[in-house]
Amino acid sequence: MPEPEGETAERLSLAPAERRLLVALRAADGLREEAELSGELALPEDTVRGSLQRLRSKRLVLVEEEHLEHPRLTPRGEETLKRSLPERRLLQLLAERPDGIAPDALTSAGFDPEERSAAIGRLRRLGLLVDGSPLRVKPGTPVPETLPEERVLRAVADELGEIDPAVFDGLQRRGLVRKEHETIRRWTTSPEGRSLTLPSDDRPQLGALTGALLRSGAWRAGEFRPYDVLAEVPYLGGARPHPYLAWLEEFEEILVGLGFQQGEGPLLETEFWNADVLFMPQEHPARSIHDALSLSATAGHLPPKGLLERVAAAHEGRPMAAGELPISPGWRARYDPQIARRPVLRSQTTSVSARFLAQRPAAPFRMYCLDRNLRRDAVDATHHVEFRQCEGILGGEGVSLRTLVGVFRSLAEAIGIREIRIRPSYFPFTEPSIEGYVRHPTLGWIEVLPGGMFRPEVLRPLGVEVPVAAWGIGVTRLAMVALGVNDIRELFEDDLARLTGGTG
Repeated sequence: MPEPEGETAERLSLAPAERRLLVALRAADGLREEAELSGELALPEDTVRGSLQRLRSKRLVLVEEEHLEHPRLTPRGEETLKRSLPERRLLQLLAERPDGIAPDALTSAGFDPEERSAAIGRLRRLGLLVDGSPLRVKPGTPVPETLPEERVLRAVADELGEIDPAVFDGLQRRGLVRKEHETIRRWTTSPEGRSLTLPSDDRPQLGALTGALLRSGAWRAGEFRPYDVLAEVPYLGGARPHPYLAWLEEFEEILVGLGFQQGEGPLLETEFWNADVLFMPQEHPARSIHDALSLSATAGHLPPKGLLERVAAAHEGRPMAAGELPISPGWRARYDPQIARRPVLRSQTTSVSARFLAQRPAAPFRMYCLDRNLRRDAVDATHHVEFRQCEGILGGEGVSLRTLVGVFRSLAEAIGIREIRIRPSYFPFTEPSIEGYVRHPTLGWIEVLPGGMFRPEVLRPLGVEVPVAAWGIGVTRLAMVALGVNDIRELFEDDLARLTGGTG
């Protein structure tokens, strides 16, 4: 049975701004945009937007949405447009030096490492440079007056319509341009909104009795809006996981999907498992790389005697058993079991890998450990005393550094990171060693993917006879990139408004 019109009007409660907007939409011929209504009624755009949404929840208005994308320069792109693209600056430099210039000399010419790489790579792809070093323009090759990237940068700055999408995507990967999303909403009245009977007077309707209204007596001149017990209430969510912890769970699911099993180890370790078994010298500056937090007035337990003896032989450069040759010259220093039993707070989850290999030396194996570590670090945007590390090992015949790079790329792509840079590095227990860098939108390139191939001095004392790729991914920094966090300390805070996106 249809509801009487009077009862519908009585049940609906309209704030003054809602009533004015409904009257304006009734008088309009067609759809109206929020900015138009704001100017016509002299109401702030936020008030117009919120009031229209409330009218929509009361089924009095309808909306059509148009989603637009606008190409825009990033702050870095604006600076590049002023200074010229690195490839253009390199062409100008080569024009001044026809005999060429060494790539390393570009730093003194004002190119940072990223600009140098981008400039050389782009000009080589365009076929403008001779092969090898020094850098020179190919003889007889015409140099274009305007590069495609320069045209697109200028078109974006001038807000021109025709832009080459392939060139734009390349500039976007370089962090010079971005796409700005805009939603345009156009409103009109619904059949219910057109038929609703509105009060004929313009007396203000009050929504609450406040102290100010009581003191001034202004409540006598107004009329209180009826309380709508059928109105929808704001949604309040229950408990939810911390965004950082939720992201870590997703990252673990990716590793399990790649065939890795979880390994675990104690947070309170001994120097033996935290460093000695990884062929880190007992009294050497290399030990300070991890700057572990030690405990006093106590001592830990030593490993089984056979394992301790094999690790001591590797450190001292002795044969591990009669008739064998030494693995290497070792550190040419006496190995001290008393240092090995010192308790420390775990500074790296590589100790979990060592424990895993000691218990399961037979290949093949895939293991990961995503857990906490502690170091004596100065806290800043990318360092914290406590951090999580994703340790991993992959062992078997045919495993190589190429295998490790493939794992790094697969993990990065799985969490939506497309840009990754790999370069040689050094770690005491892997050789060769590499570092993988990913780009943070604010902090630039940060190192998050260190790894390498375990040295024989690590593997043979543990009884492992196959090559083993190992890594210790800085998942806390990786989470900063994936979650758009600019300071590592934000991942450990308890600001509910920030953690819940301001929804309470």
